[in-house]
Amino acid sequence: MILKLILITLSFLLVNFINTTHAESDEVVILHTKSGNFVIEFFPEDAPNHVENFLNLTKNGFYDRTIFHRVIKDFMIQGGDPLTKPGSYETVSQWGTGDPGYKIKAEFNNIKHNRGIVSMARASDPDSAGSQFFIVHKDSNFLDGQYTVFARLATQESYETLDKIANLTTAPNDIPFDWGEGEILKAEVVTRSEIPDLLDLGEPERGTESPAQTFDEEYSSYKFGFSIIFPSGWSVQEIENTNPVVPNVAAVEPKRDGIPSSISVLVQNSTGRTLEQFLEQWENQYLQSAIDRGILVIQSKEKTSVNGFEAIILNVNGKAVNSTGGEIKIKYKEATIAGPDKFYKIAYTSTEEEFEKNLQNFENTLKTFKILSKSNNENIDFGNGGCLIATATFETELATQVQQLRETRDNILLKTESGKSFLTQFNQLYYSFSPTISDLERQNPVFKETIRIVITPLLTSLSILNYLDIDSEAEMVGYGISLIVLNIGMYFVAPAVLIHKLKRTKIYVTKWYD
Repeated sequence: MILKLILITLSFLLVNFINTTHAESDEVVILHTKSGNFVIEFFPEDAPNHVENFLNLTKNGFYDRTIFHRVIKDFMIQGGDPLTKPGSYETVSQWGTGDPGYKIKAEFNNIKHNRGIVSMARASDPDSAGSQFFIVHKDSNFLDGQYTVFARLATQESYETLDKIANLTTAPNDIPFDWGEGEILKAEVVTRSEIPDLLDLGEPERGTESPAQTFDEEYSSYKFGFSIIFPSGWSVQEIENTNPVVPNVAAVEPKRDGIPSSISVLVQNSTGRTLEQFLEQWENQYLQSAIDRGILVIQSKEKTSVNGFEAIILNVNGKAVNSTGGEIKIKYKEATIAGPDKFYKIAYTSTEEEFEKNLQNFENTLKTFKILSKSNNENIDFGNGGCLIATATFETELATQVQQLRETRDNILLKTESGKSFLTQFNQLYYSFSPTISDLERQNPVFKETIRIVITPLLTSLSILNYLDIDSEAEMVGYGISLIVLNIGMYFVAPAVLIHKLKRTKIYVTKWYD
């Protein structure tokens, strides 16, 4: 698993995009598997050489009996290695190292790596593609511009087959246990007219001029809760991905040839764990398999502090095999820092030959790391131990709504100045009493349940924001006032009316008895 992080992070070579027009080829390819069929349509104007290569390999039976040997759910499935055919390998450790005996030059384009896109796998050399390809399971736009997109899935069955294979249970090396379900039994070229259920997908989504920003000054993110100064001139990109080992932010050295060095930051909620507990779980889940197989060695582990925060520094040596069967030696230095409610993994990754060159850049970057405090961060952190909402809803059916509220805060409220201003003032009021109530909730289960019942209408009303399209400050203010009025009505007006009616009823009953 650690190799996923290393190799994915190292692949962030940021390039400029060109504008092209989508033109469909009349030929499509069908990949027949036990899990269903893939129908693949091509982008010949974006990647003519890759399309021609894929069609020629298919016509010559090259892909028959090959296996989708690398499966990572929510990321992609990879196949096309001739060494996965029956009788073509000695051990499965060779899977992923085969090729057709030649390389083709990169044809990077601006088609985004969205779900269903078919793109060419390669080694660190941009011009090292051959026969291996991957199909994107969930949008992975951090790959845009780094791999040649040449096709996409073209039927509903294709997407269903993708989900089946992507959900296969895998070993730590990402090979499915039931790999027969991902075997390409036969690949054939047919014309579009022979496929009755082709989807009309239209123009593929394309990126804009440069998907990343280059910062020469402090990078700051309230969404992730930290600020840091990356080396000047390095390309910085925020990464949207559900894979837990993929960093949230990565900075990549400007380097044309070879593997660039990178510095990345991955943020994880602490959820009540100590720094030692978090690292132990991380190592057991993501590192131990690679350690057992001898492809990863932890050279040292040191407990220290970084800018006043508790931290543990790891120095790691690793190795990987590229598509030509050659070995790449990798060095990795990581500082895991314990914040008030999050852990921050700041990692420097490079080849063994280049490691010392940028090590001082990493040390300088680490010194600039800051955790944004609540006085600077204009939001309630529903994961904080002093948050009465998080305490009341912990391990209940409302936990999902609280998570949605956190996303609403980050993706909607903090996108507007009025939302930031409101949260800043509300935060000061909220945390003046929230920690006290949170402590009482932990001490008294009945009190905790009472609080949960009381806040349920509030959480339900706030969830309305998930379904709104807020495009301006005026809309934010309007919806905000409406929600405030709604909650005043639920918590004050409605109870007052009910109490008034009950009192009147009591008076009438008393008079009736009199």
